[in-house]
Amino acid sequence: MVDWEFAATVGARTAPAPPQVAAHEAEATVRELREGARRSTDLVRDFTGLEAGGGPEAPVLVVDRPGWIRANTESFASLMDPLVEKLTQKRGAPRPGSVTHAVGSRVTGAEVGGLLSFLSSKVLGQFDPFHGEAGRLLLVAPNLVHLERELEVDPTDFRLWVCLHEETHRVQFTAVPWMREHLRGLVGEASGSVDPQIVLGDLVKRVAQVARGEAKDNSLVELLSSPEQRELLDRVTGVMSLLEGHADVVMDGVGPSVIPSVRQIRRKFTTRRAGLGTVDRMVRRLLGLDAKMAQYRDGAVFVREVVDTVGMEGFNAVWSGPEALPSRAEIHDPATWVARVHG
Repeated sequence: MVDWEFAATVGARTAPAPPQVAAHEAEATVRELREGARRSTDLVRDFTGLEAGGGPEAPVLVVDRPGWIRANTESFASLMDPLVEKLTQKRGAPRPGSVTHAVGSRVTGAEVGGLLSFLSSKVLGQFDPFHGEAGRLLLVAPNLVHLERELEVDPTDFRLWVCLHEETHRVQFTAVPWMREHLRGLVGEASGSVDPQIVLGDLVKRVAQVARGEAKDNSLVELLSSPEQRELLDRVTGVMSLLEGHADVVMDGVGPSVIPSVRQIRRKFTTRRAGLGTVDRMVRRLLGLDAKMAQYRDGAVFVREVVDTVGMEGFNAVWSGPEALPSRAEIHDPATWVARVHG
């Protein structure tokens, strides 16, 4: 269904040009990001009380935009297996190895590559929990350099701030050993339940609705969902809001003790998010990036309110098992989660 190698090639060739950086500056940036990730481990542990565990350690990869694109085609290929299998079982699906199959997979690969090309200049860092035994931490060096220059913030402070966020994700998945397979199961269940006829038949109409502002949903993913799929998406949203909000709380909570300019960085970073142009906002909405920003905001409010109520140790009950995870509704009503989990 998707030629992932072709997607990586298209994405790499069309990725926006990186900022101009001298060789010695690039080398120094890589060293500083690696050191920032290493330093963040103890800072996150001390603030959260979570121990990363004694298993295999996730590697830290400082990558450029093509490197980030290739890493994500590998992850998508793994996660989309259930959906691909379902689509190929449909009557009339192109036979693997046929001309129709080859052409179709390259067309889809080009589309995925174009999407990843657009995203490759937006992502600062990413923890991929599904790679290998321990996952991997990706830090996209040119994007950090570009944004720290645009915001006119201290590069050392900004890089450590981002490392704190991504290292928190690594700790979440290593200190909570069931989280990886739980999330994989939710993603697989959601993607495997997609009806290809609905996707193909309604896609153009749905895009037009979003573009005209006639749809209340945040993204195409939600627009193309049945009631059953929406229930799954609500569960996924609850988990992702928790993970992203927790990481935001940690980066801002640890920040004042080790990052002198953290308040300035947060203020400028938030202001920039709100100052996007009309076209950029529409594209972000179509891709679900507005929903992603809401996860950071709503999840952080949830974490702070729970910690204020029952303390960090009480909040950490959220990691005790899948049944303790907040629902999407509880993310917006932290008191309900506290009452359910703590009585």
